Amino acid sequence: MCGFVGCVSPRGFAKEQGARIVEGMLQTIVHRGPDDHGVWVDGCAGVALGHRRLSILDLSEAGHQPMISATGNLVIAFNGEIYNHLALRTELERAGLEPPGGWRGHSDTETLLAGCDTWGVEATLKKSVGMFAFALWDRTKRTLTLARDRMGEKPLYYGRQNGVFLFGSELNALRKHPDFEGSIDRNALTLYFRHLYIPGPSTIYSNIQKLTPGSILVVPTGSPDKPAQEIVYWSLVQATAGRRFAGSPDEAVRELHRQLEEAVDMQMVADVPIGAFLSGGIDSSTIVALMQAQSSRRVRTFTIGFEEAEANEAHYAARVARHLGTEHTELTVTAADALNLVPRLPHIWDEPFADNSQIPTFLLAQLTRRQVTVSLSGDGGDELFHGYDHYRLASSLERVPLKRTCAWVLRTMPFTRFARLWALMPHRAARRITPRRLATLSAILGEPAPHLRYRQLLSFWGQPEQLVVNGAEQSSFLTPFEAIDFKDFSRSAAMVDAMTYLRDDILVKLDRAAMSVSLETRIPLLDHRLVEFAFSLPTSYKLREGLTKWPLRKILHRYVPAALVDRPKKGFGLPIGAWLRGPLKEWANDLLSEQAIRRRGLLNSEPISRALRNHEKGPSDWGAWLWPVLMLQAWEAALT
Repeated sequence: MCGFVGCVSPRGFAKEQGARIVEGMLQTIVHRGPDDHGVWVDGCAGVALGHRRLSILDLSEAGHQPMISATGNLVIAFNGEIYNHLALRTELERAGLEPPGGWRGHSDTETLLAGCDTWGVEATLKKSVGMFAFALWDRTKRTLTLARDRMGEKPLYYGRQNGVFLFGSELNALRKHPDFEGSIDRNALTLYFRHLYIPGPSTIYSNIQKLTPGSILVVPTGSPDKPAQEIVYWSLVQATAGRRFAGSPDEAVRELHRQLEEAVDMQMVADVPIGAFLSGGIDSSTIVALMQAQSSRRVRTFTIGFEEAEANEAHYAARVARHLGTEHTELTVTAADALNLVPRLPHIWDEPFADNSQIPTFLLAQLTRRQVTVSLSGDGGDELFHGYDHYRLASSLERVPLKRTCAWVLRTMPFTRFARLWALMPHRAARRITPRRLATLSAILGEPAPHLRYRQLLSFWGQPEQLVVNGAEQSSFLTPFEAIDFKDFSRSAAMVDAMTYLRDDILVKLDRAAMSVSLETRIPLLDHRLVEFAFSLPTSYKLREGLTKWPLRKILHRYVPAALVDRPKKGFGLPIGAWLRGPLKEWANDLLSEQAIRRRGLLNSEPISRALRNHEKGPSDWGAWLWPVLMLQAWEAALT
């Protein structure tokens, strides 16, 4: 696991100048690779690559980057892991295609470089299993190639500024280039307020993008006006189109078990200490169970707990750890621990990011890094096996007849009258109806198509264009929604989440939190072969016997008694609303004041002030709406 940066200038530059620029960019990502660093420059071609290394495989100098191919044709800066690189080496050797002079070491970077030199980039990536992002300079063709893994586990940003093409693992690094302009993309901000993250390919900056997962970008360097060519070598929609598992539910469990064992086995290979996050839930417990079953040593597991009893689930993880016999470490987090981290958040996440579970995720990564360099995670299980409660809610709303008529009734009927009618219904929800929830329901049912209704269900600020000054929502974000037919609503919703929320929230949260403390994370459930298999399963195999994630549970119950792990799903969130009324009140009020909002000129202050007033007078909790405003304001303040 590493980080890299680079630039291509049509003007060229002196070698010393290019090295100095890239060294400055690298200083911002030391945390991604504290073990080693390198710079490669071709001043005549105007190309400079920089790399920071976190040594995981082949700790010797043979793994140093940027790395030049044995033929001398290619130079690579690589971040990530190719889990099947030994199999790729064997394939090259059997065909007599190993590098001239033989292998210099046993790093996966060298294997990837040899594959690209022999088979070409696209063919090599189609053979590869892993998580990665890289920049590859072809010295013969004088082209730059950027590539990213299929599910988007590793980040890669790029864009042209003042004619110079910039790229790197973090936006913070791009900001250090002297040609970086950094104008805010107000349209991207509207998406941020709807979703609490900025969906790809957008970033907070105009003319800077995230490379789409599963894509290759070939950048010609002769002319700044010549467009780059994007090649999609894998897409979730295309890879799963028409695929349906034909076996029985029990056969599906056996095949999933086999694939998971293989994925975990591949991802446990490292030349440094390795462990796992363990929450005690279905996903992480399954990964740890398979790790321990395949390990001759006690697996190191890590969890954090909270002082507040209602938020603390650490005892569940401890029970699973005792049953499996892992070497378990637990840390109880106080409110003070979490609050002390808040000022650091804008520095860790390089663009506005408002999933407040970023705080416990960072604290867990920090705890884990004290003992290991690599940690496996159970992320992805909710999207692959329908673990989110909102899938059921969304499916129920799709069955409501005359949706737009119902939406009109909800908008026009006085809330007091509706509440009296609702109270007559024999349903627990009668105690939870509020004007805000009624307005949300009306907005969902008022949308004309299933994918728009689902997007509205996932929204926070439902009309973000009213919040952002001169902001408008980009229709490009709807592309993943529109590419799916929504006939099987739960499957379609899960696929949308895998292409949006998982990529740009969950994986961003995990990567930035872990890499900020130089911890590599690996996610066995996101092995692309397993992802394809999961989406080939009928929904009835995932939601079965009244349970979510039925296949995963069946596997886990072979290792852990059901009583230890079967319980309602609980999030990893924090009591942000209470903090904004208590210990964070002064900090929040400063950032949310009308003067502070107007001074920065990005947001309309009126809806923010109204939300703050409603939150302070209670009893409604507006913390989820105020937190993204605070994260934006804090992020902007950190830049000045």
